[in-house]
Amino acid sequence: MKWIPWILILPVVIIRGFTTLYPIIVTLKNSLFDVKVLSGVNKFVGLANYVNVFKDPKVQTSISFTVEFVVVSMVFHVVLGVILALILNMKFKGRRFLRTIVLIPWAMPAVVIGMAAKWGFNNDYGLVNDFIRRFVPNFQYDWMINTGSARAAVIAMDLWKDLPFFAILVLSGLQFISGDIYEAAKVDGANGVQSFFRITLPLILKNIITLCIPFTLWRLTTFDLVYAMTSGGPGEDTSLIAYRITTEAFTNLNVGYASTLAVMLFIVMAVFSFINIKFMSKLAD
Repeated sequence: MKWIPWILILPVVIIRGFTTLYPIIVTLKNSLFDVKVLSGVNKFVGLANYVNVFKDPKVQTSISFTVEFVVVSMVFHVVLGVILALILNMKFKGRRFLRTIVLIPWAMPAVVIGMAAKWGFNNDYGLVNDFIRRFVPNFQYDWMINTGSARAAVIAMDLWKDLPFFAILVLSGLQFISGDIYEAAKVDGANGVQSFFRITLPLILKNIITLCIPFTLWRLTTFDLVYAMTSGGPGEDTSLIAYRITTEAFTNLNVGYASTLAVMLFIVMAVFSFINIKFMSKLAD
């Protein structure tokens, strides 16, 4: 009778396997073809699409900004996330309420945040410039038409959305640290800074590293924030690789080339996932 449970879950396994494996196989196949929907082209080109990726300036721009986006965003996630977690871990009146409302940005859809940010960074009627003009009269700056400021704005909104969630997860690690350890350190003459670097940080370091891997994967697949906020502009300067894939597939209808980019992104994410599994298994040991 051991085979009965397998029979019961077999339909789910088949459906799940089909919906997972079939898209991957089709994407791998299309990456080896020149598939253009509008012109009706569908011919085998081998690895030509992969070679063209390294010659395409638009893709190179997307890759460079994706790397910048991931690295800068994750550095600030770690630094500011730990600081926010430490604040939320302090004992003060209303901290439960603060822990609740701090998650509001994370709960909001990225498209809504992107649309609001697009208005907020507008030079003429945006909230950001309106605030600056209260201290610097006649301040004029259009954040969305300059490459550096547009990229900074995208990274800032990504931080505003996901930083609270990162901090709450770090906070869960902080709450497992016994207060007796800090009391003993205080008796030995350790101040707050010394306690943080010698007690708090070493004890939550594994938790932080574990969080960094899935958060990095989420940064790699970010699409909706850029779509709503900048549409990849100015030019292609804020076009993340996930947005570039979507543009090639659904705007340019260049399915073969989009599949190539998707396969390359899939490989990068598979490597990070492998690292995550290895690291988690070591933590379990």
